[in-house]
Amino acid sequence: MLNRVLTIIPTPAEDLPVGTVLLRRGQAASKALHLLSGRVAFGVIENGEMVHQLGVVEGPFWLEAAATMLGLPHAVDALAESPVTLQAMPLGQFKSYLKNLPEPVHTLMLDLAKAQRQQIEVAVSRLAKDADARFAEWLLRHAEPTDAQGSMAVILRDRKRLIAAQLGIAPETFSRLLKHLRERKLISGGGRVLNLLDPTGLQSLAGI
Repeated sequence: MLNRVLTIIPTPAEDLPVGTVLLRRGQAASKALHLLSGRVAFGVIENGEMVHQLGVVEGPFWLEAAATMLGLPHAVDALAESPVTLQAMPLGQFKSYLKNLPEPVHTLMLDLAKAQRQQIEVAVSRLAKDADARFAEWLLRHAEPTDAQGSMAVILRDRKRLIAAQLGIAPETFSRLLKHLRERKLISGGGRVLNLLDPTGLQSLAGI
C-alpha cells in the first residue's frame, strides 16, 4: 500500500554514497524517505560509527515509516551500507495521500505504525546494556566444555558479521570487543575457537 502512495506522484530520485547518515535519532520526521535500491542499517550511531545495529534492510523499503506516519522524531539512526537511491516526499503530501486511503486501511496502518514504534523503542532501550556486557553474556550462553577439568570454549559456527548482528553491534565493534576481552585476560584464542579464561569475570561483566 505504501509503495502505491509513491507511485501515484513520482518524486525525483537521489543517489547517495556508502556511509551516508540518512536518518538521525531525535530529529523530527520532515519527509517520507523511500529506499529504491541499496542496503541500509538501522541502529545507534555514536561518534560517526554504528555501534549498535538493530537491523538491515534493502530497497525497495520505506525508512522509519512509523515515525513519519505518527509525526514523531526518528527512534533510530540509519546509515547507508552501500550506495543507495532514495525518493523523498514532503511530510504534508505523504500524510495527505494516507488520509485518502479507505478509513479501515488508514486506521490499520496507523495501528501497525504504533506497534512498530513501541517495538523499536523497547529494542533501543535494551541497548542501554553496553556491548561488552552483551557479548560476555553471549559467550557464557554459547560456551561448551573442552576437557574434564571444566575448561570452557565457544566455537564460532556463524560468520562474525552475523554474530555481530545478533548482538546488535557493528562488525567493527565486534572485533574491538574480542581485542578488549583478550587484553583483560577474560578470553584467549582466535579463528573460530574462543577459550573462556575467566568465566567468573565474564559473569561479573555481564551482570549475571
